[in-house]
Amino acid sequence: MARRTGVYQTSIAGGENVRAFIPHPLPPTNPILRIEGELAEQHHTAMSAIGRLEVASTMVPSPEWFLYGFVRKEAVVSSQIEGTQSTLEDVMAFELSHQAADIAEVEEVCNYVEALNYARAELANEKGLSLSRRLICEVHRRLMQGVRGEEKQPGTIRTSQNWIGGTRPGNARFVPPPPDTVPVLLADLDKWIHSNDQLPPLIKAGLAHVQFETIHPFLDGNGRVGRLLITLLTEHWNLLNGPYLYVSLGFKRHRQEYYRRLDAVRADGDWEGWTGFFLSCVHESAIDGANAAQRLFRLVNDDRRALTNLHSVNVSAIRIFEQLPEQPMVTAAKAREMIGSTKPTTSKAIDALVETGILEEITGKQRDRIYAYRKYLDILAEDTHSTSG
Repeated sequence: MARRTGVYQTSIAGGENVRAFIPHPLPPTNPILRIEGELAEQHHTAMSAIGRLEVASTMVPSPEWFLYGFVRKEAVVSSQIEGTQSTLEDVMAFELSHQAADIAEVEEVCNYVEALNYARAELANEKGLSLSRRLICEVHRRLMQGVRGEEKQPGTIRTSQNWIGGTRPGNARFVPPPPDTVPVLLADLDKWIHSNDQLPPLIKAGLAHVQFETIHPFLDGNGRVGRLLITLLTEHWNLLNGPYLYVSLGFKRHRQEYYRRLDAVRADGDWEGWTGFFLSCVHESAIDGANAAQRLFRLVNDDRRALTNLHSVNVSAIRIFEQLPEQPMVTAAKAREMIGSTKPTTSKAIDALVETGILEEITGKQRDRIYAYRKYLDILAEDTHSTSG
């Protein structure tokens, strides 16, 4: 017999009767979720991959390498799951020039980065907000600022019925809990996150994501907040020493199964199926991140050697180069700011980096030029160019 993960409540929404789903509090019961057999193996494999990613993060001279690139990759991919077309390069170019073909879409991704940075700063501050409903509301407020959905009460728990799929509540694929039940459901989730539940932290992060998505506490932006919650929990529970796991990559590659597994928890109580899927996505994303980190490290070392062997190289070129992993797209003005040098010296340094094939001018303009560390970005941006999956 399937496990019951909640109850349905009939209510009126949009002038019609709907069956809204109210999830039971975590952890799963009747039967309890046991991490044994194949699930135990998958958990071990995923944790080993996270260990590889952690080791890779210690190889690089500065954690800012990862913080700049990997956080933006997660932001781009999580937003693409919701239908945005912006790429990693679009975001980096916009941060430099404040220009983009579709500014609204790029700003959605930038908001994700800002919201994550805000949450991490709060959690790191002894006087900051804890991982709680209040913090999640502040994250949501920043996520929705000035972009589509900003009219849907950013930072405010919904007071009306929402739905997923379909054109109205009556033909929706899924109807989340009635609004009057949402505050209690969030309080229960908050309490469980901070409880002494003996389930492994990585699995708890996966369960918390599903519970948040099922509650669907906001009128818009729930998917991105729910995936951001995984990032915060993996760092908060010391699985990684930074937000280096871009698990949305696995969700994007297997998008249809991602939604199917979420639905199966609600319909059939299949927490085991979700957990196995989640662990496989974590493994896939962690291995991808570890491999990317190793390739980036080798590339930077190879390019450093090539640059220092160049007869026209100067100290300024080397100083700019050493900062490119933390800023792989620059303008002349940005490069000048990075090294605190004069315009002619910076221009000569950029010319040396272009001559070596390290930097490439990507606008084709005579003014307001942008230079990209192309080979670095190509590795970092893999699987961020398309929303198909």
